[in-house]
Amino acid sequence: MAKVQSWEVSDEFWKRVEMMIPKPKRLEGKVYKRKQGAGRTPKDSRLIFEGIVYVLRTGIQWKALPKERFGSASSIHQYFMNWQKDGFFVKLWQAGLAEFDEMEGIAWEWQSIDGSTVKAPLGQEAVGNNPTDRGKKGEQKAYFGRRAWRPAINRRDRGESA
Repeated sequence: MAKVQSWEVSDEFWKRVEMMIPKPKRLEGKVYKRKQGAGRTPKDSRLIFEGIVYVLRTGIQWKALPKERFGSASSIHQYFMNWQKDGFFVKLWQAGLAEFDEMEGIAWEWQSIDGSTVKAPLGQEAVGNNPTDRGKKGEQKAYFGRRAWRPAINRRDRGESA
């Protein structure tokens, strides 16, 4: 049996996701050059979703998306932006959360978040010097009274040939 990659969408999962994908819509009042349905056929929604999941799971840049498999990376990114604007990913997350709540149960009444974005006030004493400065005996200290660097050639002798 072939190994399933983390970005591949199973048929079972696709059945649940497919109904949530926003359908393309035309803006009212806008004058279009082509009739509805004319032009290029839209990409397959499953292929687009797999491309988005591929980028999110692997962490690659959009432009690094394999063209042979997914087609134009900018097209996949445009779908991602449109779907995000339509709230597709929030709905998908909420559906997944509700399903997990049914399976495992989430303690909605008791949730805790902890985080800190400031320096610990007593942290320096506990950890010591900065890791990049450790082991450098006096290199980081400024020595006053040290003679400035001067070239080996005397200034008066520069014009003379050697």
